[in-house]
Amino acid sequence: MTLVKICGIRDAATALAAADAGADFIGLVFAESRRQVTPQDCHDIVEAIAGRRRTETPLALSGPALGEVSARSWFPAWADAIELALARARPLLVGVFARMTSDEVNDIAEAARIDLVQLSGGEDNAFVRAIRRPVLRTIHVRQGDDPADITERIVPGLAAGTLLDTAHDTALGGTGLAFDWSIAEDVAARFPIILAGGLTLENVAEAVRTVRPWAVDVSSGVETGRVKDPEKIRAFIRAAKGASRDI
Repeated sequence: MTLVKICGIRDAATALAAADAGADFIGLVFAESRRQVTPQDCHDIVEAIAGRRRTETPLALSGPALGEVSARSWFPAWADAIELALARARPLLVGVFARMTSDEVNDIAEAARIDLVQLSGGEDNAFVRAIRRPVLRTIHVRQGDDPADITERIVPGLAAGTLLDTAHDTALGGTGLAFDWSIAEDVAARFPIILAGGLTLENVAEAVRTVRPWAVDVSSGVETGRVKDPEKIRAFIRAAKGASRDI
């Protein structure tokens, strides 16, 4: 079943609506953005989601250690670990960061009690290794990119997962535009990926059937008037998960 991340949520009511609709991940943007959460909004969202979890103990999400699995099985092992965590703590909270120091990312992630860190600012390998939570690393894709070049940038043993998003000049992503899905399809044949960029409730089913990603990520595609729309969130999740059942 394809997992779904609803990103750029800024209030507890919308977070709960996404959780009720079956979202697997809630994305909180800490990077500079119009969707950046305030400390109070973050606190309210985290408390609301914590109240839904089956366990009262803090979630310590962990996957394979270096040497435990082969390079080939590293990412599937992490995918399995995340799905096990989802079984008792759905949805997981993902903090989205860019243009910060690793210390700032670690401090915010700990204070906010998020489960995973998404790095979206082109951070290097040393930066990823310095993060104390599981990392989803973003690779920004441009039209005409060679899938083999993207695959070579994915380092087994470094990040828990890879998110492919449309590139633009500021490197943070969030253009609301799709890139060539055939590129993602080639990469997804080798590694579990999260597909982002230009997904909407109208095209996500086709994207799932074409790319067969491990997860999909949406933000502007479930907004009305630049505000998250609960009905669009529900329709997007139904379309994504329905398409994956047909594969």
